[in-house]
Amino acid sequence: MEHLKKINMSGREISDAKSGITSRKEYGFRDPVVRNVVDKFVSRSDVGYEKYGSTLDDERRLKMKGLQKYLNDVQEELMDAVLYIQTAREELRDLSEEALIDKFKYDEYNGAQL
Repeated sequence: MEHLKKINMSGREISDAKSGITSRKEYGFRDPVVRNVVDKFVSRSDVGYEKYGSTLDDERRLKMKGLQKYLNDVQEELMDAVLYIQTAREELRDLSEEALIDKFKYDEYNGAQL
C-alpha cells in the first residue's frame, strides 16, 4: 500500500482503499457545532482504526470483545469524564480567583474605592 501514499492520498483515503471503500456519502450541516462533532467522531474512528487495525463493527461482528468488556470500557470512559469535569471546574475556579486578584490589584493601583 506504500504506492498509495505517493499519489498524495489522505490517511482517510488510504484507509478506505485498504478496506475496499470506493465512495463516501457527503453531508450538509445546518449547524456548525454538529459538523464539528461529526468531524471529531470521524477523526476518532480513524485514530482507533490506525491504533487497533479494526473498527467497532469488526469487534462486534467478529466477537472480538464481549458485552462485559464493552460495559467496562464505557464505565472507565465515564469515570475519566468525571475526572476531566472536576479538573475543568478547578481550573475555572483558579482562573476566577486570579481574575479577582488582578482586579483588586488594578483597583488598588488606580486608587479605586472599594
